[in-house]
Amino acid sequence: MSCNRHDGHAHTHGEGCGHVAVRHDGHTDYLHDGHLHHPHSDHVDEHKLAVGGANPADCTPDHACGSHDDGHQHGPGCGHEAVPHGDHVDYLVDGHLHHAHGDHCDDHGRLDQA
Repeated sequence: MSCNRHDGHAHTHGEGCGHVAVRHDGHTDYLHDGHLHHPHSDHVDEHKLAVGGANPADCTPDHACGSHDDGHQHGPGCGHEAVPHGDHVDYLVDGHLHHAHGDHCDDHGRLDQA
């Protein structure tokens, strides 16, 4: 995987850094302000989840989510961690990715915490 540097990042990610650690492509990344950060040598790489396999981007209108009330809308400040996924942003809810889509949330698969 080539580097996609996130320059100007002063925070050191690691165990106990305060950000949610997730498993991604065989390593640990950290969810930080809507970004998926990977500590790499002397810098931080910017990652995103690929669409496909365990993390499709399909519409799933019958997804029954008991994790929040019917009036909850995912977006900035909603209380769930934002996760870059393909060309959009999902939100991590109880170990899986939610994508706001019209009047429902799509299930875009699991994302395991490290």
